[in-house]
Amino acid sequence: MKTLMSRARTGAVPEELRIIAREEGIPTERLRDRLASGKIVVLRNKKRGNVRIVGVGEGLRTKVNVNVGTSPSIVDLGMEVEKVRVAVEYGADSIMDLSTGGDLDNIRRKLLEESRPLPFGTVPIYQAYIEGVRTKRGLPDEDDFIKILERHLEDGVDFMTIHAGITLELAKRALKSNRIEPIVSRGGSMLTVWMLENNNENPYYTNWNYILELFAEYDAVISLGDALRPGALVDALDHLQIGELIVNAKLLRRAREEGVQVMVEGPGHVPLDKIAIDVKLMKTLTDGAPYYVLGPIVTDTSIGYDHISAAIGAAIAAADGADLICYLTPAEHLSLPTPEQVREGLIAAKIAAHAGDIVKLGSRAVSRDIEISRYKTKLQWDKVISLSIDSKRAREIYEQYGVKVPACNMCGDLCVFLLLSKYLKKKNRSLNIR
Repeated sequence: MKTLMSRARTGAVPEELRIIAREEGIPTERLRDRLASGKIVVLRNKKRGNVRIVGVGEGLRTKVNVNVGTSPSIVDLGMEVEKVRVAVEYGADSIMDLSTGGDLDNIRRKLLEESRPLPFGTVPIYQAYIEGVRTKRGLPDEDDFIKILERHLEDGVDFMTIHAGITLELAKRALKSNRIEPIVSRGGSMLTVWMLENNNENPYYTNWNYILELFAEYDAVISLGDALRPGALVDALDHLQIGELIVNAKLLRRAREEGVQVMVEGPGHVPLDKIAIDVKLMKTLTDGAPYYVLGPIVTDTSIGYDHISAAIGAAIAAADGADLICYLTPAEHLSLPTPEQVREGLIAAKIAAHAGDIVKLGSRAVSRDIEISRYKTKLQWDKVISLSIDSKRAREIYEQYGVKVPACNMCGDLCVFLLLSKYLKKKNRSLNIR
């Protein structure tokens, strides 16, 4: 069974690449070469139809993922469906289900259906661990980890976070380390408990070859999880984070040999001056694999506003080469988010992605900004608002006082463009701007 990657290596150009080429403005041959080498991935499971073709990786627009899902204390499927609808409406590029409460199979399948046309991801360790505790009143068997993964693939999940890089040795080192927060990854902590209780190696690590066979069969994408990402600024880029990244790089090389598409996740909480280093280190160790960044949060003091802290970090990461941003909401570290908080987090992440693309992609990204600026000089607010990332919100603010003026209600008739209108008209005529 040929995967997209293996087909690209024969010189073929799959239809998925033609679609991406048209949308992104990149020659198909260049995309084919990057897919063949593992520098881009296409988020899709061949079993799931009617899904938007989304490419992630080198030279492509920075994409934004939205996490949804229940918690052990709040199981409201209707609310999670509404979050998915918000994500689709406001322009997410992909959705992940992180549910940990309720009927996990039913929730996943419902959210899968509601997420169309967006690619859909999951974290199978959650269900494997939770079902083991529920049904066996203990920890899952090693086979359970693989069975759940197969179930997700069969349902049509397009990409999955697999925490294969946290080995038994790394887990032990983490718990003995001087880190303020030894392990902040939920999946990483579940695997650590399982490994230490059983004194066995990570089942995803030991069964890696079989996992690759499964993903090749469905041609889905593996997202190598960062179980040892820093959860505190002072823990960033320590020996544990880098140690797991080295293991992930080895696993990634094996996946590429089998024609399986892989991206790598990271990093968590990182100071501003270390973000570029983090991205460059990851890209170097993985020979340019797509980088899926969680945040990064740039200050631990932003509780309640972590979507802003993460957007700052994400903009820098995207400018330096990160490829997929996982949004954060104002509820991060505090609560399950509401649909409105999902919208806030998504918009912040989209702004960050676009800001990074202006640096990373240049003229391919900045044209919309130039267009907005030109419309502002002519006071064409309807067009300015329509081109904004959240036009609904922009319209609400523009009309919030109900006072109609040619400019905005901040400057009124003292608007700089009104004051300079005579001279701007001459300039526009000379530039042939209509």
